Amino acid sequence: MKDYTHSTAERMMRYAKVDTTSDPNSTSQPSTLKQLDLSKLLVNELKELDILDASLDEYGYVYATLKGNSSKKVPVICFCSHVDTAPDCSGTNVKPILHSKWDGSDIILPDDPTVVISKNKHPYLKEKIGDDIITASGLTLLGADDKAGVAIIMDFVQYMKQHSEIKHGDIRILFTPDEEVGRGVDKVDMKKLGAEYGYTLDGGECGTLEGENFSADACSVKFYGISAHPGYAKGKMVNAQKVLAHFISLLPSDKLCPEATEGYQGFVHPVSISGGLEEAEVKFIIRDFETAKLADHVALLNSLAETTIHKFKGSRFEIKRTEQYRNMKEVLDKYPLVMDHAEEAYKRSSINCERKNIRGGTDGSRLSFMGMPCPNIFTGEMGIHSKEEYVSVQDMNKAVEVLVNLSQIWEENA
Repeated sequence: MKDYTHSTAERMMRYAKVDTTSDPNSTSQPSTLKQLDLSKLLVNELKELDILDASLDEYGYVYATLKGNSSKKVPVICFCSHVDTAPDCSGTNVKPILHSKWDGSDIILPDDPTVVISKNKHPYLKEKIGDDIITASGLTLLGADDKAGVAIIMDFVQYMKQHSEIKHGDIRILFTPDEEVGRGVDKVDMKKLGAEYGYTLDGGECGTLEGENFSADACSVKFYGISAHPGYAKGKMVNAQKVLAHFISLLPSDKLCPEATEGYQGFVHPVSISGGLEEAEVKFIIRDFETAKLADHVALLNSLAETTIHKFKGSRFEIKRTEQYRNMKEVLDKYPLVMDHAEEAYKRSSINCERKNIRGGTDGSRLSFMGMPCPNIFTGEMGIHSKEEYVSVQDMNKAVEVLVNLSQIWEENA
């Protein structure tokens, strides 16, 4: 790819300016209509690249096909990224900045000089001196999660259209909405997609290949109190808010919580509290790499709730558990060639492949259980969901090279 002029930087900066923040409180699909602004743009750009079947459906999914040119019967593979950005940090009026041939000094963002991206806070940056680094301006996130993935896939399509001599099978392109609010593949038409294997482009450091992720459940614990007039409440009132507060105080703070875990350690994490005198509810996300341990974590919450209501006579509680997604390793272990082909693609791209786990989930984790084994490839997106988000252009370009090599490997092994 030495003589090829990549479009990843230009695309990343252009896509970043489109506000695509998703909304966890919305019940529509997609959760925000503004996500469609980018999806429509991508359909038009794909058609300009002569991908004539590019289309946007009613739920906000972009489907497209890079038609194969091999005489072999090559498995159909899919490359997937999501267009939405996280609601954790503003994605409105993003002003992307390109720091060409970054010299290693602190990156002070101009719209808020208190936001500083430094090697001390971001150790991976030590490996990126001399790279072209894209950041936001200090008031918003950048949106490299996952517009870097979108830019990589689009640049890959552009390269492949310019190099028809490269043999490959049919490659399906999928851009999804609402990944950041856990609904990224809720309405995907798997029959329409028609791919046997897939890869999400939604990873971080160059060289990482992710084939494991948390298994995830949601859990709610609701406490019921007893109301009474506050002037005459002695011996009668049981305040559900106080019951819930006591329950929260019993949660471990030195283990089983995000702030005290890493690696393969799971956690229970309260994400919202609501209620009043008679009823008060706390919602949790529960995560672990071993699916069976999720039940243990729910049992812990149940035990703490039982302890709590014994302290507050007349109170009671109910607990509800809802499955969210599961560890894709359970599926990928049955199809080792999916990871092996990716690792070979890294090798051909002169990248040292590091198989890692994701302390979260991707569209690929759910797609794997929907019949399309789907690990996660790096994009270079770092500092995600924050004003300190950044991405290396060279990392994005390397990911494009991986996709080119991966396409050929599937064709060669057909």
